[in-house]
Amino acid sequence: MCGIFGIVVEQEQPLGETLIEAGRRLSYRGYDSVGCATLRDDGTIDLRKDVGKIEKVAERLAFAEMVGQRGIVQLRWATFGAPSQTNAQPHLDSDGDLVGAHNGNVVNNVELREQFIAEGMTVRSTNDGESCVHAVERYVDRGHDMIEAIRRAYQDLEGDYAFVIGRAGDDRLYAIKKGSGLVAGLLDGAACVSSDLPSILPLTRRILRVRDGEIVILRAGGVELRRVEDGNIIEREVEEITDSMESVEKGGYPHFMLKEIHEQPQVAGELIRLLEAASYVSPMVERMATARHLYLVGCGTSYHACLLGAIYLARLAGRPAIPVLAPQFIAQYGPALGPEDVGVFVSQSGETKDVLNGIRVARERGTGILGLVNVLGSTLMNESERYLPLACGYEISVPATKTFTNQAVAFLFLALRMGGHPTADLAHLPDLLEETLAAVEPQVAALEPALVRQDDLYCLGYGLTYPIALEGALKLKEVTYAHCEGMLSTEFKHGPLSAVYDGYPVIFVAGPEDVPLLISGINETTCRGGRAIVIGEEDPRLRTNAHDLIVLPQAGPLLNPLLATLPLQLLSYRLSLARGYDPDFPRNLSKTLTVD
Repeated sequence: MCGIFGIVVEQEQPLGETLIEAGRRLSYRGYDSVGCATLRDDGTIDLRKDVGKIEKVAERLAFAEMVGQRGIVQLRWATFGAPSQTNAQPHLDSDGDLVGAHNGNVVNNVELREQFIAEGMTVRSTNDGESCVHAVERYVDRGHDMIEAIRRAYQDLEGDYAFVIGRAGDDRLYAIKKGSGLVAGLLDGAACVSSDLPSILPLTRRILRVRDGEIVILRAGGVELRRVEDGNIIEREVEEITDSMESVEKGGYPHFMLKEIHEQPQVAGELIRLLEAASYVSPMVERMATARHLYLVGCGTSYHACLLGAIYLARLAGRPAIPVLAPQFIAQYGPALGPEDVGVFVSQSGETKDVLNGIRVARERGTGILGLVNVLGSTLMNESERYLPLACGYEISVPATKTFTNQAVAFLFLALRMGGHPTADLAHLPDLLEETLAAVEPQVAALEPALVRQDDLYCLGYGLTYPIALEGALKLKEVTYAHCEGMLSTEFKHGPLSAVYDGYPVIFVAGPEDVPLLISGINETTCRGGRAIVIGEEDPRLRTNAHDLIVLPQAGPLLNPLLATLPLQLLSYRLSLARGYDPDFPRNLSKTLTVD
């Protein structure tokens, strides 16, 4: 998840400190490289960029000395092209008289780069931010003005993005929005634009929210909005922001965990569109399909995604896969690995020590190494023959939420492709996730009083919902400190049922195909005085037999597990707060586990 900021002032002046501060205020979004560009009155562009944290790069490259009438700063979270000085943004066009930076993913980046090279442009990186600049350059070189060039470039750039661009000799900056966030700010004698509010609010509280399909033209002291569709001017009232800076950084949510739960529809949609257009999906599917043994390797939440992925692969592609915890992968399968085998290693950070240990053993045995990773430039990415980026952006809260959803979506997409099934129906998933969040939040809130003092509970699932039960139990443990055990529902009667007493809560995650099987488990709980709480689609059998039913939208067996994840995340979050804990930073835990 990148961050961009651009500013226009009346006269050339030192802009470096303003750009550095704006970049610092965007750094909470996560990034691997940073760059600044200033456009001067003499028509020159000063561009400085590199891999690293903004404080160190700014000091090394002397950002504070940069002068101009317009300036751009960008913090890059790598998706297309590994973190490097060349791939860092902003980017120049072929002749060095356009400079721009973007936030988001241009999913036809590879195809566009081939076109630009064939047209004789100078393409310096593999980053899709550069493709945004060349897409405008293409039409400027054909004689169009900047607004018309941006309108036409918008049609060529596929995906979800926002970008800002300036031209030497032009006293304006231009920005456009298609999916990713963009907001403009109005100052006395200046104007600015950014991915979100934290970088703008120290300068002004007067803002304009930009919508998809809109171009922003920034002049000193003024902002103009135009429609991409026809170029016509848009009239919009200026908004005055009164929220605190802390609230703004969290998108108005009280905690990052809640913000990231609500980001899941967006990031799932971005990943699906990325995978639909990606050229690297087919080679990865082929490598997995031809393996003698296919292992799915992860820890914690990532392991639960591997479990779900194994079921998807079996159901949709007839391909057996072995989900395994990374340390156990070494002990149980390490001596038997060979060059005909393939491991798909899954890690949110790409630096999980247990997973990297498994990769080391796999490499020693000649086993193929594939990766699902959210952090490009991480060790997992660099060690993988092929990898899929999860495109979640930075996940600040320690409990994983949106990274789990996108790991599961990635496995579902791979399984559909391997089985020769269409993936078009996945386009509906973001809307279903949005619908689920709206529907279940009041239902979860109603359960809070009954569960807030419970220190022991179970979370049960079957088939496709078994991994979700494990993940839900993990979330409850992580942020409420209550003991919740995730388990296969059919195993509950083989011993753990003895723990049930009057009022004891047992959560059942019910897939639409598995209701008849779960009815027995529900009644084994209720007849002993336990409280049966079911998460599932509306069903009179569940309504009749359970004490509580959290109703999910109808989505079918494949998407149901992804929807069922959300109420468990929300329940964990609410109970954490009710018990007086900080859900973003649970005790004893770290976001990235780099020790054995």
